[in-house]
Amino acid sequence: MSSSTNNTFSGEPNKTSGQLHPTKGTVVETIGNVTGATSWQQSGKQEHAAGEAEYKAAQTKGYAEGTADRVTGKKDAVVGAVTGDKSQQTAGNVRHDKGQAQQDINRSV
Repeated sequence: MSSSTNNTFSGEPNKTSGQLHPTKGTVVETIGNVTGATSWQQSGKQEHAAGEAEYKAAQTKGYAEGTADRVTGKKDAVVGAVTGDKSQQTAGNVRHDKGQAQQDINRSV
């Protein structure tokens, strides 16, 4: 498995590299199959699996962040409505909607 599988600076899972590595892994594995190089076959399989795992981890993280935004936004909207603070209510509604969109994008199929 390549040390660049999770190549973000922060070490956080990333959807983009999570999509790239399965493709790269498949290419490496195919070259191994064609040439008979078992080390390439194994390396390709490992990179493919690591890329899929990274994508799923990034998706889960995004969904959890969306959930947090929805809850915090709803709380802020309710507090704003109760106290009569329209700007807090509006900001809360915006954050809630942002969280909903983030959840929708990261929902597992």
